[in-house]
Amino acid sequence: MSENTAQELSKKLKQISVAEFFEKNRHLLGFDSKRKALLTCVKEAVDNSLDACEEMGVLPEIKIIIKAKEESVYRVSVEDNGPGIVREKMSGVFGSLLFGSKFHVQKQSRGQQGIGISASLLYAQLTTGKPGVIISRVHHSEPAKKIEMMIDVAKNAPDIVSEEDVENFPSHGTRIELEMEGEYLGKGQHSITEYLKQTSLINPHAQITFKGPDGEKMVFKRTMSKMPPVPKEIKPHPYGIELGILQRMLARTNSRTISAFLMKDFSRVGSTSAKEILKKAKISTDVTPAKLDTTQSRNLLKSMQEVSLMKPPLDCLSPIGDTELEKSIKNEINAEFITTVSRETQVYRGMPFQVEIGVAYGGEVDSFRLLRFANRVPLSFNAGACVISEAVKETDWRRYHLSQSGGAGSPDAPLAVIVHFNSVWVPFASEGKQAIASYPEIKKEIKLALQEAGRRLDKYLKHQYKAQRDKKRVNTFIRYSHELIEPLTYLTNTKKESIEKTVELFMKDKYGDIVAGDDSEGEEILDVKSDVTIIQEGEE
Repeated sequence: MSENTAQELSKKLKQISVAEFFEKNRHLLGFDSKRKALLTCVKEAVDNSLDACEEMGVLPEIKIIIKAKEESVYRVSVEDNGPGIVREKMSGVFGSLLFGSKFHVQKQSRGQQGIGISASLLYAQLTTGKPGVIISRVHHSEPAKKIEMMIDVAKNAPDIVSEEDVENFPSHGTRIELEMEGEYLGKGQHSITEYLKQTSLINPHAQITFKGPDGEKMVFKRTMSKMPPVPKEIKPHPYGIELGILQRMLARTNSRTISAFLMKDFSRVGSTSAKEILKKAKISTDVTPAKLDTTQSRNLLKSMQEVSLMKPPLDCLSPIGDTELEKSIKNEINAEFITTVSRETQVYRGMPFQVEIGVAYGGEVDSFRLLRFANRVPLSFNAGACVISEAVKETDWRRYHLSQSGGAGSPDAPLAVIVHFNSVWVPFASEGKQAIASYPEIKKEIKLALQEAGRRLDKYLKHQYKAQRDKKRVNTFIRYSHELIEPLTYLTNTKKESIEKTVELFMKDKYGDIVAGDDSEGEEILDVKSDVTIIQEGEE
């Protein structure tokens, strides 16, 4: 009986397609509501466009059009001026999940998993039954290629519906058009316009044009006319690497000796460092890597992480930089105080990362606002599950004279905090790529950057307090200075007009820089105004 049951059960076992899995679990990719689905589709297409333009070395020009087709159905079009995609790869890029070129590459980029844009096409066909339309051109001398396609869910493979050449298309670039169920939100925290404003802030070299279903057109102009540094591919760094990864690398390396393996397959390991590592691990320098047993591999791993090595090179990342980030924030946020902090590169799991912080206080910022970014991409959802939010809440803002209930949680202050996480591999908490996992190394760096920004803000606030206090004292003296005129006239036997002129000249010479002509005795230190504004709406 049990043997027959096992035989029957075995007949039901079969391989599950990744496309089929995500079709059933689309919430994992950010398609768990109509409103979020529309935003996720735009985000994935824009991410691809920015990456493509940067790889080509051209300043991004991205055009987004959303049209309402019927109730809760929209047609989304995203076009870029990137290098285009050769016909042989078009169907794979858009029609297969987990198809991409960046998964095994150790350098900063937005898309890494090869899921996002194909998942958008999968959601579109699932909700409307309509194929996606992709047009791409690689050179002006060749016609653009247009294909209509769907995804064969059972095979996780593209299903081409039609194909033709198109002449009326820019000299190079790609456009994707998808028709899907969605809910359009024109304004607000989770709106498409807010996402584009934040994208513009963190990508000051890009120009983005958006036309919504209501016909409103917005242009988010670039504030930086040069391309950001192109990140270079690097090899893994020994610090933080795990045993399983090391054993796989040992089995696959082309190096004939363990010494050559350390120098060729890892970053920042030279001949001297390799000898020191192997000496501590008690392994001969000419041993074949694949012949190391588990004990030797463990000893090697321990030694690699104990030997003093240089930090990973910074050229695998593409940080915005203090100057450009501050300029971008000033362009987008009208604040009375702005500062930026960039930490040095650090390592988690053998992969380098860097934290950049921007803080804007006062002006049009009237309450606390946290803007999270990873590899130049806004993180719009799942803030509570993100290490950035944790770091902000665990920072003691009271040390910087900001109100914070109970010494934990977000500060109660007119403060906008911008946190940008750069890494060759972002440890997202889920496939939806909206929150960064809570690695201790990452949290520590974010908190250190926040503390440095907090100290600078505290210094500014103390200066402002002193200036306001001095102003109040001087204005009080001015208010009662006329009471001195009569006694001084009597004591010095001088004309009243002369005394008045002398007092006036003294006040201007001594206190002219802080006298505002206002005799108010109000206790307010700073004047905070209106709602926070992330970016000025573009002009056509």
